[in-house]
Amino acid sequence: MRRSWGVGHMGGAAALEKLVPVLLAFGGGVLLARRKTVPAEASKAFSDYAFLFAVPCYLFGNIYASDLAALFDWRAIGGYAAAAALAAVVVAAGAVAYGRREPRDVALRVMAGVQVNTAYFAVPVFITVFGTAAPIFPVLLFQVCVLSLVVIALMELGRDGPAGAGPGRRLGRAAVASLVTPLVLACNAGILLNLLSVRVPAVVLDGAAFVGDSASPVALFALGLHLGGTGLGLRDTTREELALIGFKCLVFPLLAWVVCGALFGVRGEWLAYLVLIAAMPTPQNLFIFAQRYDVGVGLSAAVVIKSSLVSLLLLPLWLQTVLP
Repeated sequence: MRRSWGVGHMGGAAALEKLVPVLLAFGGGVLLARRKTVPAEASKAFSDYAFLFAVPCYLFGNIYASDLAALFDWRAIGGYAAAAALAAVVVAAGAVAYGRREPRDVALRVMAGVQVNTAYFAVPVFITVFGTAAPIFPVLLFQVCVLSLVVIALMELGRDGPAGAGPGRRLGRAAVASLVTPLVLACNAGILLNLLSVRVPAVVLDGAAFVGDSASPVALFALGLHLGGTGLGLRDTTREELALIGFKCLVFPLLAWVVCGALFGVRGEWLAYLVLIAAMPTPQNLFIFAQRYDVGVGLSAAVVIKSSLVSLLLLPLWLQTVLP
């Protein structure tokens, strides 16, 4: 136990150091919005750029360049998928019980409680503790190709449709719209070209990497702009925010531990990987989705920032618990 605590403590300290770029991008947005140098309303344009262009470029390049066969432990990924599905059902039921009936409201809360921040939390932690971030990519693919697809479909379903359109037509329109979003297209293109061993010109990959590198900083800057304009107070945390943050930071990782370990028989390093991934905070993509579909923008911004703070505080405890 003494050895585990030492590794966990080191991991938490190193993760704090690696999060300096996050604080810089986010803090710059807050400062510029507070000083009115950049209007807070501009956050919508920045988040659209990240959602429609930068994030797809990042995903395409990284997925295409990955060794997909070496990354997948199907028992582990199946266990994580089952835990995420169960968590999504619990969050959706809780949202409905809380009075949320509109599909976009429910989808946003499912994303807040189940999806994780891979780029600026999971990657630094995994590199520091395990020396590699490779175990994150299968979960990233699952998030983009399954969870995000479901969320986008529900978001599109909740949009205003043509007059007289029935539920079947709206659902079909939502499914098509979700499949042709740049986020999903980029992910599927990366997988397909990787599996078919199609050679993509280096200049294309370099261009995608150049644009993709801006995805997280721009998304964080947009989040900072929004919060700089609207403000964020810990004392103003609502019961719904507390419930979502508690579920994301405590309940979901425990659920992943039980489902993956007890039901799917995942052991050793993979069990530690999956629990730690589940313990990561809500991603800034939640805020991008919220602005993109004009739903729960204030809630999403608050949950992203507050879950990040809580996850950071709990990180040494999770490392102490899951590492052998």
